Amino acid sequence: MTLEEEIQATLEKALPQAEVTIRDMTGGGDHFEVIVLSPVFRGKMLIEQHQLVHAALEPLKDRIHAVKIKILAP
Repeated sequence: MTLEEEIQATLEKALPQAEVTIRDMTGGGDHFEVIVLSPVFRGKMLIEQHQLVHAALEPLKDRIHAVKIKILAP
């Protein structure tokens, strides 16, 4: 399983009903753009939304050098 696939699976498990898109920004496999659409984000402040994503990615933090997060709530 690639790191992109692990990121996607991790976020989908942590954030129910999430639609997750991952893009390797540099081709090096450690800089990613993550777009997450989830109803879990509704009513939460932006910082709370980002904290949810960062908490979910915590187990992978040693393998991810940089992550750009875009959050959408339906």
